[in-house]
Parts: sequence; C-alpha cells; structure tokens
Amino acid sequence: MVAERWRAVEMVTHQALGRVFPAAVLVVRQGGRIVFHRAYGFLDPEARQQPTQADSLFDLASLTKLFTATAFMTLVEAGLVALDQPVRTVLPEFDGHRPIRPYADPLHPGQEIAVVPPTDETVDAGRVTFRHLLAHTSGLPAWSPLYRLESGQAALQAALSSPFSYPTGSRVVYSDLGFILLGEAIARLSGQPLDVTLRGLVLDPLGLSATCSLAPPSRIAPTELCPWRGRRLRGEVHDENAARLGGIAGHAGLFGSAADVAALGQVYLDGGAPLLRAETVAEMTRLQAQDGLTRRGLGWALWSPDPEASGHPFSQRAYGHTGFTGTSLWVDPARELVVALLTNRVYYGRDPEGIRDFRLRLHKAVVGALMRDA
Repeated sequence: MVAERWRAVEMVTHQALGRVFPAAVLVVRQGGRIVFHRAYGFLDPEARQQPTQADSLFDLASLTKLFTATAFMTLVEAGLVALDQPVRTVLPEFDGHRPIRPYADPLHPGQEIAVVPPTDETVDAGRVTFRHLLAHTSGLPAWSPLYRLESGQAALQAALSSPFSYPTGSRVVYSDLGFILLGEAIARLSGQPLDVTLRGLVLDPLGLSATCSLAPPSRIAPTELCPWRGRRLRGEVHDENAARLGGIAGHAGLFGSAADVAALGQVYLDGGAPLLRAETVAEMTRLQAQDGLTRRGLGWALWSPDPEASGHPFSQRAYGHTGFTGTSLWVDPARELVVALLTNRVYYGRDPEGIRDFRLRLHKAVVGALMRDA
C-alpha cells in the first residue's frame, strides 16, 4: 500500500507507463534513508511478462559520466593528475591546432550543428585541461559518429584527433567526446581498462555489485530496436559509440539498479565519504561555467533557472545528471534529498519530449510529497 503523500508520484508515473517508457524504478532517499522505492511496468512489455523488480538493471547511459568523474577525482586526490593539467600530458595525441567546424546532429542524420559561425580560427588542443573536459567547456563537439569506423581503436583515434566546435572556454557544450577522452585518460593513468578501474575505484568501495557492464540480460530492461545493429538491445549498451569502443567508455556503458545510482548520490550528499574528500565534492558541485541558463559543475549539471529544466523543482543548491535512455539522478542538499529514476524510454524511440516532460512532472510530485510530510 502506498502512503497517501506519494499518490501524485504514482499518478504521474502510471500516466507515463506504456507511453513514455515500458519499465521504470524510482528511488527517493531523504535524510540518509530510502523513503520511496517502487518498480513499474514490465521488462517484456509486448507479452506483459517479467514485471520490473526493485533491483532490475537499466542501461545507465550518461549517468556513467558520474562514475567516470568520481573515479577521475580519486586520481586527482591521489596526486596522479591535476584538474588544471593539460589533457595532452596524459593523452599526447590530443595536441596541436585544429579547425572549428560544425558537428553531426545525432538526432537528425545528415544535418549539422554549428555552435559558432564559420571561422578560420583554430583551437590549440594542447591548452585544453581536464577541468575543461569535466565542465564541458573544452571546445569539443557534443558528438561524432565514431561507431561508423571499423574498430574501437580507430574510433578512439578519431576522438583524440577531433576538430573543435567552438573556442575553448567560450561556451558550454555538453560533450560525449570530452568524457570519452576522460575515460581513456583514467585507463592510462591507472594502467588498467576503464571498466576494471571504475570497479576498483568506485563500484567495489561502495558495494555496488549490480552496477557493471556485463550484467545478465534476464535482469536488464531492454532498450531500442537499434537501426545500426538491427536488433532489440538487451544487455548491450545502447550508445553506439560506447559499443564501438568495446561496450563501455567514459561517457556510457554501465548498467545498474536505481538503488545503486541513489547510493552514489548519497555519497555526494554526505560530503564524499568513503570515496572523496569534502573539499573535492564542494569543487565538483560549485559553479564552474555558465552559458545562458545552463550551469555546470565538474561532471554535474547544476540547478537551472529554466522552469522547464528537470532539476528546477529542487532547491538552487541541487545538482544532477540525466541519461539518454531515460535515466536521471538529482541531489538536493537543502532537502537532504536524492532522487534516482531509471527508465528505458528509448524502447519507444528517441523523441526527447516525453521524458523531459515526465522528469519535470515527477520531480514536482516528489517535492510536493516531501513538503506534505514536513
């Protein structure tokens, strides 16, 4: 039986079920404990079989970036690398002057996105720092069709040699390429593959056994009928570039449960223990760059004054992240609140409007439920 105060949360979720996504799990933590944990829908929606369980696994998509950023900051604390260190000192291929060009639109094949007007100006890749990558101010394009290349090594080299889309530091452009490079830097600094390093630095210390890149398909929510691979994906990373790069990269590739994602949020709410120092968390969650209504920390998106932003219902101290498959994590220190939502909204396609509207409505309902309990 669901308590009366959560009725609006239930109503909003059931209205989206079968329309925006076929499966979802929501975890709400407040004051260090789980106050709401519910699963919705089916992992086999066509046959209405395999009801979603509280511990069902989802493709985390770009929530992987939070685990990558956390792992990188543990290396910073260990003195192996510095935030303002040039990326080329770890990835020597990422160097030299490069042109500024439009990049391919990932949602509209054949179209391009120009961040700045055409220019003959070049950007010196050697001046890009790890802080730029983490704050999405590097100048790198948001995306590139790396998966079209013949191998993972070719895809990685294409990322390392990418042109720029704007002068470094002048804009904020959320970039998968930047985190692909960050993941490669972590692997080189640690001397181990990225997935092994993420497990050793983040997953195992937190006991997040469910969050892995090789989860059993029977527990995983399916995603898209992939045009590139020609099959419905289940247990395979949805992101094509991550697939080409071996199944996991700095920007995407982890699978996990909502409880695991919420546990990572709790680490930040608690000041970083046992992974990071409090001053590191403070640095990651303070304003590093702003472009219009977009505000970025290091790895994290910060609260936006945009009333249509998914984190807007939370306090102005809130920070979070979303994932393309329909996942999200928000942390609100003012309310001692962590909200982890996992869905497989790409089961129905890539139109972003449905999940954007749902996230906003859900977060409003969660805040409303907690205010009723205050």
